[in-house]
Amino acid sequence: MPLRATLLTATLLTAPLLAVAPGARAQPINGVYIGVGAGVNFMQDERARFTGVAGSGVGLADTRLRFDPGLRTLASVGYGFGNGLRLELEGNYFRNSLSRVEAGRPLSVRGTEEKYGGFINALFDLNPNLLGLGALPFAITPYLGVGAGYLQSHNQDVQIASPGQFLIRSTGTSGNFAYQGIVGLAFPIEVVPGLAVTAEYRFTGVVANRTAQGQYFAPNIAGRERITGRDDFNHSIMAVALRYAFNYPPPPSPVPVAPPTTVAEASRSYLVFFDWDRADLSDRARQIVAEAAAASTRVRTTRIEVQGNADRSGTPAYNQGLSLRRARAVAAELVRLGVPQSEIAVQGFGDTHPLVPTAAGVREPQNRRVEIILR
Repeated sequence: MPLRATLLTATLLTAPLLAVAPGARAQPINGVYIGVGAGVNFMQDERARFTGVAGSGVGLADTRLRFDPGLRTLASVGYGFGNGLRLELEGNYFRNSLSRVEAGRPLSVRGTEEKYGGFINALFDLNPNLLGLGALPFAITPYLGVGAGYLQSHNQDVQIASPGQFLIRSTGTSGNFAYQGIVGLAFPIEVVPGLAVTAEYRFTGVVANRTAQGQYFAPNIAGRERITGRDDFNHSIMAVALRYAFNYPPPPSPVPVAPPTTVAEASRSYLVFFDWDRADLSDRARQIVAEAAAASTRVRTTRIEVQGNADRSGTPAYNQGLSLRRARAVAAELVRLGVPQSEIAVQGFGDTHPLVPTAAGVREPQNRRVEIILR
């Protein structure tokens, strides 16, 4: 399936979950994580040669096997290094039913092919900017990966028959090395830190030919039959998948808020700074937001302005979206700490209000900020 169609499918399937996390931004996985997934597997036509008693005399010396779309499931455990690189160990199960055999004559067929085994995968989480996804209103992390492993292929009661002439039956297992390529998208779920919905396309191939033993039956003839399969290629869409990182930083405990007083204080402003291309709050940032929330109960405020800003290292359009996500993250923390949402005005100024003027493309930490102003 083309990559564009895969991206669209993933977006549609996860749209209800994205609504709970506007402006969320996934942090790189740093430590152990687990994942599960299920999807549909499309198995390409497989060339096969039948040799033994049948030989080429029944017209099955070189045939093409066709399979219906089937099931693929997987489970994985991995480790992230905090810089986007991940390594994981993965177990897989495939199942596809045989639909027909192209051999120049009408044949009846039945049976399934199962594959099961494991892979060692290396994956890398990409910056959304690389695919033009940074300006989306929801968080998304694309990733790429490759894997190498071993798959057992099992013929489950495969039968190929030409009525009145012959019957070939096969139930057997053979193992081969395998490889795969992975293209995926991860959507973090802010309400459950560490949890992400993923959607993937996977191409999986089995190395070299595989063989299975069978039985050949014809009038007055019976014997063993060898089935040699080639070109075992699979295209999988993993549309239902979850990933959970164990050491994802949990939200801090609520900060006690001092009881309100009638003491009039001058309006104040608080600066919350962010890492480059990030919209999530650090521990220090949450402390500053908590100070602003506590002060809002002492100062006679009529409005709390939350103004997001970005440096000039990205495009104006991307910086505008990033500044707004930062402002929304701060506003959400204020609401969590008890500040009425109706008193908060959120704005994003992109890179147009720098504290330190710079040239385009410069990463200036002082300009990656949100200003909280108590009016």
